[in-house]
Amino acid sequence: MNVCCLDMEGVVVPEIWIAFAEASGIPELRRTTRDEPDYNKLMHWRMGILEEHGLGLPQIQEVIATIDPLPGAREFLDELRTLSQVIIISDTFEEFAKPLMAKLGWPTLFCNSLEVDEAGMVRNFHMRCEQSKLTTVRALQSIGFDTIATGDSYNDLAMIRASKAGFLFRSTDKIKADNPDLPAYEEFDELLAAFKAAL
Repeated sequence: MNVCCLDMEGVVVPEIWIAFAEASGIPELRRTTRDEPDYNKLMHWRMGILEEHGLGLPQIQEVIATIDPLPGAREFLDELRTLSQVIIISDTFEEFAKPLMAKLGWPTLFCNSLEVDEAGMVRNFHMRCEQSKLTTVRALQSIGFDTIATGDSYNDLAMIRASKAGFLFRSTDKIKADNPDLPAYEEFDELLAAFKAAL
């Protein structure tokens, strides 16, 4: 039995931190896992910038409420879910993702959580497990599932490579150049065809 494992940001929804960087006028917050492979380092750096500017979860959630899924993402997910079980495996947080999942028809999401104080300031973050994407596909495989995975960033590569088939989707030129053996797609119809072939 197969499970299709998808990254969230950059694959089915826009990058939340980039949207927040634009809304807040803080260009440094455009940095994502496409730029920084160390997620722990990236999140601590982000929390420092939020603290410096006095911004917290309510301000981020206001921006998230305005974000729509990428054009074609809902239709892609709907069709893929008629063919296979689908899990979105993301390094995002429950506190960010809920309104986006509603707009996508409530697909299954495995992600992480934030620690927020009474003033709404982000004080810490809690990862569900170490190397959450790789750990999750390995766990699925250990109970009899074959995984097929896609993502766009450095933190997706282990999940993609551990799966029976895996693809880059709308990734950076550098990641594509560094991983020339991984099929890379730009459009949802191409990605859906790749999943269908792997299934």
